[in-house]
Amino acid sequence: MSVRHNEHGQSLGPLMPEWSARPLPPRERIEGRYCALEPVNAAKHADDLYAAYAQAPDGRDWTYLGVERPADLNTARAHTERLAQTTDPLHFAVLDRQSGRAIGTLSLMRIDAANGVIEVGHVNFSPLLKHTPMSTEAQYLLMKLAFDVLGYRRYEWKCDNFNEPSKRAAARLGFQAEGLFRQYSIYKGRSRDAAWFSIVDGEWPALRTAFERWLAPANFDAQGRQRMALEKFRLPSASSAD
Repeated sequence: MSVRHNEHGQSLGPLMPEWSARPLPPRERIEGRYCALEPVNAAKHADDLYAAYAQAPDGRDWTYLGVERPADLNTARAHTERLAQTTDPLHFAVLDRQSGRAIGTLSLMRIDAANGVIEVGHVNFSPLLKHTPMSTEAQYLLMKLAFDVLGYRRYEWKCDNFNEPSKRAAARLGFQAEGLFRQYSIYKGRSRDAAWFSIVDGEWPALRTAFERWLAPANFDAQGRQRMALEKFRLPSASSAD
């Protein structure tokens, strides 16, 4: 960031005379190669999500979420209905393009349109979605919406500091660690120290290229295994996946 100085010799950030508030994310389907994102609809997605989450042997994926794993289908339907009713967070279901079934959710939240800041959160991926091209593409599709379509400047990721898988996921996806906010919130009756990460608009073009190269069909073998890790595509010496 370039630095200016005022008449008092104080440092100032760059001027942004053409800046205006950004649009809010639309409640629209987003198409990808491996998955699609749809605003959560309880009637359409609840049963699929319950079946997908039931693939997990226990509830550990829900430890760092604000709710517990639904104990039965009726509870899952009520939970999904609550997700569908909010606009911030705006929850999306992740649909497997092959089966058409919803297999996880994530959201855009803490939407600050005036300053162009938005956060991805409430990431709840079932075993059918984890460690697949769909899981990475779902994150990419929301980033692309935020930066390329809506013109936001900053894209955030926050998690409980004890949530090591979430912190590793943020680093893999190209987020930069910004520090620890101590005693940031209370949830499920316990205190939460929050680890903060972000991507800013100047970093997005290189990250977008890396995502697109990683997601290209040529980067996967006949068994669907990646040929090159996502992080490798962010290196200047990374070879083409074509």
